[in-house]
Amino acid sequence: MTTSFSVKTLLAATLFSMAGLVMAHGNVTPQPVDTGDLPDLGTEPLAENPFREGSTEGDLNAQAIAIGESGYAGNCAGCHGIQAMSGGLTPDLRELSPWDDEYFIGRVMNGTDRGMPSFKSNLGQTAIWAIRTYVESLPAPE
Repeated sequence: MTTSFSVKTLLAATLFSMAGLVMAHGNVTPQPVDTGDLPDLGTEPLAENPFREGSTEGDLNAQAIAIGESGYAGNCAGCHGIQAMSGGLTPDLRELSPWDDEYFIGRVMNGTDRGMPSFKSNLGQTAIWAIRTYVESLPAPE
């Protein structure tokens, strides 16, 4: 009978801990991102990453990656993992393709009903696309 109680206690503690992790996802305090000399991209969401090589601001790709790395560390890594290596509770951002640009900007700006906060009042579009550029520079998951 003691064994049964111990297993139930362990299971309950595990489920309680996991619920805490899921609920903590929305407790991110957005950190400002210094976008340096990157151009102000305005407030109207763009459909494609302008800092991707071959795009309108593609010549700023390396600068956007460096700025995006800092922005990612302060705003995204807590939930999506260091270098975007998700632990499984949140999407692995390295799996997004260029076709997912509109999905990405929409999710970051508006948040989700699953706990991701909206960043549109704290991060400008320039910072958001710099973060996307950084994530794109990471090796794809194996």
